[in-house]
Amino acid sequence: MAREEACGHGGDPCGRESPDRGVRLATIALEYSRIGLTGFGGPPALISMLRKLCVEDRAWVSEHEFQDGLAAANLLPGPAAKQLGIYCAWRVRGWLGAVVGGICFSLPGLVIIVALAAVFLAEHPPLWIRGAAAGSGAAVAAVAVNAAIGLIPASWRREGRTRSAKVRWLVYVLSGGVAAATVGPYLVLVLLGCGLAEVAARESRRRHPAAGALAFVPSLAVTAASGGLAALAWVAFKVGALSYGGGFVIVPLMQHDVVTTYHWMTAGQFLTAVALGQVTPGPVVQTVAVVGYAAAGIYGAVLAAVVAFAPSFVFVLAGARRFDRLRANSAVQAFLNGAGPAAVGAIAGAAIPLALSLSHLWQVGVLAAATVWIVVLRRNLVLGLLAAGLLGVIAAFAGLPIAS
Repeated sequence: MAREEACGHGGDPCGRESPDRGVRLATIALEYSRIGLTGFGGPPALISMLRKLCVEDRAWVSEHEFQDGLAAANLLPGPAAKQLGIYCAWRVRGWLGAVVGGICFSLPGLVIIVALAAVFLAEHPPLWIRGAAAGSGAAVAAVAVNAAIGLIPASWRREGRTRSAKVRWLVYVLSGGVAAATVGPYLVLVLLGCGLAEVAARESRRRHPAAGALAFVPSLAVTAASGGLAALAWVAFKVGALSYGGGFVIVPLMQHDVVTTYHWMTAGQFLTAVALGQVTPGPVVQTVAVVGYAAAGIYGAVLAAVVAFAPSFVFVLAGARRFDRLRANSAVQAFLNGAGPAAVGAIAGAAIPLALSLSHLWQVGVLAAATVWIVVLRRNLVLGLLAAGLLGVIAAFAGLPIAS
């Protein structure tokens, strides 16, 4: 039965020009909701679950199609796993399948994280909740370091063997790290600058249309929203459309805006928001919904989520038919070779302001323990955050200070 909904017959079983529309929307909704509800572990786990569903169990797409989609999703800004899921749903049921799949992929985790935000960001939460928030938040800097370390090998191999490329890679990593630690709200300009610098380095003898198309984005990044819901929408847009490297790179993009510029959250509450994004299923980008809840309640959470996820739908629906060409585009590849290492550096650099946000000495101890568990021993990240939360509960009932 698993194979009867496979796409196409003969030739390319999943021809790009005519997506198979035989798969029921209810099937897509059910399967994608299941992944959205059980997809703990970040992008690697989500991508693995999508491959098992779409390639192995249902044969909705071929292995080649899946790898093309994964490569293209990694070239685009925003959450790669979500974009890959939208692409696979598009392959089997066109734009309607992509919309249904993308929504169901994110909705379960979004509901969970908004519900947790309502508990943790309540005006007078119980003592144990405040302790759990302070404990799990204390471990977030270790999560940032772990995320960066996990990305370094593939990013380094991508640069090739030439000495000049390796030197540029180091420059991009350092640039991203310094920017994340010092000029958080302008980090996106550094990421874009590194990407365009690599395009210039590799395409210096000919002007490629893609490079020119990328050049307009910095002008968008310097456009500042005035405040209120417009500001929230702008922050969410940056998270969804300009977060090259996806995942944890959203943290330095958001922190300064959320805590310093608009005062939607305290530093401690922001750490809690990041922790919630790690322990709930679905894309890490859902953290922006917690920010939206802090800024404007449930309506703010919905607005932030919609704005942050909208670019993924636009990117995939507009470019799915050309994913194979995007993968082979030299200018796009060059841009990622510059922005990618900068994003890795930014993720590592984010650990500095996150660690400096800790308010109490006991939290430093929790961070040290989390670093050993997550970074040194390479143990389960979610368990590490839950254990840090438990240590926070113990600290709260022991009478240690927990106010953020």
